[in-house]
Amino acid sequence: MRKHILSLLYVLNIIIISVMSIPGHAQSTRVVHPKNDIIGTVVDDKTGALLKGATVVVVNKTSTGKGLKLSTDKKGRFNISSNAINSGQTLYTILAGYKTDTLAIQSGTMSYWNRNAKNEITIRLKPLSAVAADKGIKDIKQQPALEHRAPAMVMVQNEVATKSSGNIRLRGVSTLNGSMANGYYHAQDHQTEDYSPINENIFHNVTAQPLSTFSIDVDRASYSNIRRFLNNGDMPPADAVRVEEMINYFDYKYGNPSGDAPVAIHTDMAVCPWNTSRQLVRIALKGKDIAKGELPPSNLVFLIDVSGSMAGEGRLPLVKQAFRTLVGQLRSVDKVAIVVYAGAAGLVLPSTSGENKTAILDALDKLEAGGSTAGGQGILLAYKTATENLLRNGNNRVIIATDGDFNVGPSSDGELQRIIEREREKGIFLSVLGFGMGNYKDNKLEILADKGNGNYAYIDNFEEARRTFVTEFGGTLFTIAKDVKLQIEFNPKYVQSYRLVGYENRLLQNEDFNNDKKDAGDMGAGHTVTALYEIVPTGKEVDQPLAVDPLKYQLPKVATGNTSEVLTVKLRYKEPSSSTSQLITKVLHWKQQDITHAPEDFRMATAVADFGLLLRNSEHKGNASWDQVLKLAGNARGTDDEGYRAEFIQLVKKAQLISNNHGTK
Repeated sequence: MRKHILSLLYVLNIIIISVMSIPGHAQSTRVVHPKNDIIGTVVDDKTGALLKGATVVVVNKTSTGKGLKLSTDKKGRFNISSNAINSGQTLYTILAGYKTDTLAIQSGTMSYWNRNAKNEITIRLKPLSAVAADKGIKDIKQQPALEHRAPAMVMVQNEVATKSSGNIRLRGVSTLNGSMANGYYHAQDHQTEDYSPINENIFHNVTAQPLSTFSIDVDRASYSNIRRFLNNGDMPPADAVRVEEMINYFDYKYGNPSGDAPVAIHTDMAVCPWNTSRQLVRIALKGKDIAKGELPPSNLVFLIDVSGSMAGEGRLPLVKQAFRTLVGQLRSVDKVAIVVYAGAAGLVLPSTSGENKTAILDALDKLEAGGSTAGGQGILLAYKTATENLLRNGNNRVIIATDGDFNVGPSSDGELQRIIEREREKGIFLSVLGFGMGNYKDNKLEILADKGNGNYAYIDNFEEARRTFVTEFGGTLFTIAKDVKLQIEFNPKYVQSYRLVGYENRLLQNEDFNNDKKDAGDMGAGHTVTALYEIVPTGKEVDQPLAVDPLKYQLPKVATGNTSEVLTVKLRYKEPSSSTSQLITKVLHWKQQDITHAPEDFRMATAVADFGLLLRNSEHKGNASWDQVLKLAGNARGTDDEGYRAEFIQLVKKAQLISNNHGTK
């Protein structure tokens, strides 16, 4: 009932407010004939550029029922079946930063001038007018560093950041989340969220594939994004569930490294709770802790998305809150610049000392959302700004806050990846903060962080912002080891087959382990990383098919002299300023123990992995159940100073309730 009411309000909002947005409430008389399918292309009226991600909505004249809604593809195209359209309906084309186009669907003669005989139409969206201060400005130089206020206008790359009524924006207007404002509509809808597909890891036979190689992952965006779905009463999409990021969301009390090594390796094993005929192996890493006073000075660039899609609660207002918490942590040796982007990219705060918090906070407070999203231009300008203020022996980092919904300029995954890969060679790291819902582009943000030698977090509330920038200040901003890779060699005497739980998008070729040119994940100060392997002990019946037939010419050889070694862990890492890797190794000896007798942190990581298998409805979930997860987590809460483990238990209960209501297991 609630969803029906929201749908009705959504349709009424489009019709009523769209009509009111035109002087005199009069709409255009342009019409299209519903006899055939409507095949359309949406372009920028000024430049002719194809506009992907535009929302096309068809609603009934009576405003009853649910309107048809779809988005344009990468080529700006859409197709509406003739079965879905009728005379008397209205077609709206909506994109942040552009005036909404209105098209009447009528029987009889068509007078819409951009159609052809096949009912193919070209919809030309008119960009929202720039404010008067934008016009005729060509070569304004950058303003000096702020002392008490943000500059009214700063020229960058022939584009401007403008000040209107005390607020800074880029060639756009403020948008109300889920409503029409100044000629365009921003709708909340999970349908346009994008996630990269996850093909779960399978079991590998040790005789045929004794090595498993992958990059570490310190990101935790998946967990907080899942929390957002569950708190809203929805199960997350399967591809939004990255089990390794769920496990690594939590703090574990692993021992610090000794000597000069920046990373320590810990190993353990226990009976697998969701399949007791198997074993679960834990490989845990701990980065060295660095006191805040010993951290190197920072050259930071805040890159903030102020496009129309960032309007509304949970977006730009939360971004401001998040960065305010970070500003509070800055020292006098740290520097901050602020770059914003919408339809263009602009510098609103040149590099400013962390001691001058008033200027930084004032610039943040004056930001408001509006316009399209030129994310690629913003990234280029942010790196340019960081390069101009580069600290040779310091921490150079761009921190981007966005929903990832880029639709102007360089925006494809390939284009953005090449930009990031080129810029990271300058020694500038990247942290990615995801915000928003409905149009959230998780896949794009994951690529940015992965290729930019950085980390990725999803900020769904102020507490997550506080954790990212206050509780884990060093881990978020200061890299202690880069290009960290793991390679595990299994002993066939004890292990028949194995499966890595998670890390599907972090797998590497075995040859990549010793290749120092191969990029991998980075670890921050105090970070912990946990990886779990589900293994089938030698001699146990295999209830899954082997990947390949037994080899004909290769004779199996079992190593001698290592009677209790189950596996060997090898880790390669580079110092932040080095291009040559170093090697650390660790051996795991056979240990028979029930998971209930395993260390507290091992039990917690296992409970989280169990939860992830259920959320994904994994084919490898075995006998996993909500009650099993709750029992494991309930006995692994420990001190839980920040309450994250208690919150986890509540999320499991919510997921159980939602799944029961949906009739799923």
